Amino acid sequence: MLRSPVVGILLAAGSATRFGSAKLMASLKDGVPIGVAALENLIVAVDSVVAVVRPGDAELSELLTSHGARVTACPCAAQGMGESLAWGVRAAPAAAGWVISLADMPWIASSTAARVADALREGSDLVAPAYGGQRGHPVGISTRFYGEISALSGDEGAKSVLSAYASSMQLIALNDPGVVRDVDTPGDLG
Repeated sequence: MLRSPVVGILLAAGSATRFGSAKLMASLKDGVPIGVAALENLIVAVDSVVAVVRPGDAELSELLTSHGARVTACPCAAQGMGESLAWGVRAAPAAAGWVISLADMPWIASSTAARVADALREGSDLVAPAYGGQRGHPVGISTRFYGEISALSGDEGAKSVLSAYASSMQLIALNDPGVVRDVDTPGDLG
């Protein structure tokens, strides 16, 4: 049983070029901004959340801070998700593990994030939900992989680490289609 905290890393530093505007500030049907919905579903499942944003994104930073995240701007965010993920993990090095969530995935159930966090607390090294046979998000990564994750770069995210240690991945089959649903364009909001 882990005694160190499990920290959520909310990756919110994408450029949203396909969306055409500040995607994470866009409202869902219930009026909640996409980034806030993603944060709210994560924050209840972990001990704390570090949200990684782009430099100069003051509006999003203030919004996520007001909803309980510790926000940090990744100076190399434009180089890709790997940079942002490494930055976020380095901002919380004392964690027993991290639950990595994408801010453009607002439909992940909080119970799903809790299952991933609990699996880390129970000793899993890598854990992710699955829906319909497809691995989804958020992904739980134990401190065992701190060296690899904190050294990531480019736009691949954690794929290289997850591939290299695929035999260590615990998949949790859940009835949560939100684990594979994201927002890329305004049409995805419907």
